[in-house]
Amino acid sequence: MKIAGLFSFNGGQKVVQAQYSDLLQEIEECIQAIDAAQCQTKKSHEKTMLGKMLYAPRRLNAQFKKILSQRGWEPQRIKCEYPKQYYKNYKPVRECTNAFREIDFVKRKLGIEIQFGKYAFMVYNVAAKMTIFKNEGIIDTGIEIVPIKDFSDEMSSGVSYFEQFVWDLERRGTSDIDIPVLIIGIAR
Repeated sequence: MKIAGLFSFNGGQKVVQAQYSDLLQEIEECIQAIDAAQCQTKKSHEKTMLGKMLYAPRRLNAQFKKILSQRGWEPQRIKCEYPKQYYKNYKPVRECTNAFREIDFVKRKLGIEIQFGKYAFMVYNVAAKMTIFKNEGIIDTGIEIVPIKDFSDEMSSGVSYFEQFVWDLERRGTSDIDIPVLIIGIAR
């Protein structure tokens, strides 16, 4: 696979290059090492692509996990202890236990999220999850790896893409709680 696009959210590219240039090189090597052809295993049942062989996001994620894990990148979890003081005239039937938030990979306070899912997950990763992990002292900068439009068109319908994500982030702007994130658009 290859890097087809880069977008710097809240100065993400500058921070990653200045503080994590060696890790960025490692990520670039990992992306290049992924053989997308091995992931074109999902036979479409959708009317618009009936019978077409599509790229399977789970297989792509598995390849990223295998390659990044070999280089010491690890997922990180935060246990969620949900507040109860906001209930009004209500007592839950079951307690929420074993709830957690997870970031795909972390190494030296640089977090990575790989996203081949719906658009809302891309926005959540950058605008909420990465901020939470920063507030917990786990990361200080993030990288979000997403497909470009041409690549997402070869997956199930509804998979979001780099161009859409960048357009929205540019128009959203940044907030004082946003962390620096480098958005990487990948192609096969």
